[in-house]
Amino acid sequence: MSDQNFRTVLKTTEQKNKIDHASNILLFGSCFSENIGQKLAYFKFKEHTNPYGILFNPIAIETTIRECIQKKIYTKNDLFFHNERWHSFQHHSDFSDENPDTILKNINASILEANENLKKASHIIITLGTAWVYEQKSNGIVVANCHKVPQKQFSKKIIPVTGIVQSLQNIQKIISETNPSSTIIFTVSPVRHLKDGMIENSQSKAHLLAAIHETIQQQNSFYFPSYEIMLDDLRDYRFFKRDMLHPNEIAIDYIWEAFKKTWIHSSTEEILKTINTIQKGLTHRPFNPNSEAHQKFLIQLQLKMDTLQKKYKIDFT
Repeated sequence: MSDQNFRTVLKTTEQKNKIDHASNILLFGSCFSENIGQKLAYFKFKEHTNPYGILFNPIAIETTIRECIQKKIYTKNDLFFHNERWHSFQHHSDFSDENPDTILKNINASILEANENLKKASHIIITLGTAWVYEQKSNGIVVANCHKVPQKQFSKKIIPVTGIVQSLQNIQKIISETNPSSTIIFTVSPVRHLKDGMIENSQSKAHLLAAIHETIQQQNSFYFPSYEIMLDDLRDYRFFKRDMLHPNEIAIDYIWEAFKKTWIHSSTEEILKTINTIQKGLTHRPFNPNSEAHQKFLIQLQLKMDTLQKKYKIDFT
């Protein structure tokens, strides 16, 4: 047998300022931020993900962070009515609602919560999805979400590398002024934005990568290579969902393991194993829930939860 390797494995560099269960993690960005946020939540880390919902471009992320730090108060003038629902151009459709008071209540509550989280965040993870943006023709403002408003109302353009660098530096500046001790982790989403076109998607990702690597020269900013792990390490359609755009669960688990090795403190290893056992136990559906064996199982599960609660303040409620 030949010693020839049939794949390239991307080895990440372990960082010093690692995450443990005392850390406060705040995530912004594309649906890949949601994937990592869900993993952190599953393992009971203190995380808060996307206070404005899923965001894709760096200007939208900059706007979100700035507004949260400034504690912007949204009013009905910041909303618009389309397809029988109220929307905000700076928020994901998860916030949209038939009642303007409901959307305003949810938006403003989320901003206040994000403001507190930005002040105490030990780690801020920012995932960039695309350099393509939609700019309103009426006022020149870049939107986070078009909400299916006719495209003729927008100008579509790609942000140049210099523009992305400026946006990321703005993000660094406003975060450091509020929370100078926080660590910023940038990454590029491995999700392929093929609705822009295959060549255009490659151009977009190239702009994001070039800008990030220019930006992370600043203190307390780092890059995690989720994009390269997906495209250069896994590099196979069997690791994509049926749409051939999004990483599937196998790929997400693989990238999570790389993130864990890079950014999660080794002292949490046994805690994570116990949490995983508890989480699987909580979803277990017994054949006979009243059996003596199952009652013993529940008691042991509760003891594990109580131990983690007392020792690490990990809450399973």
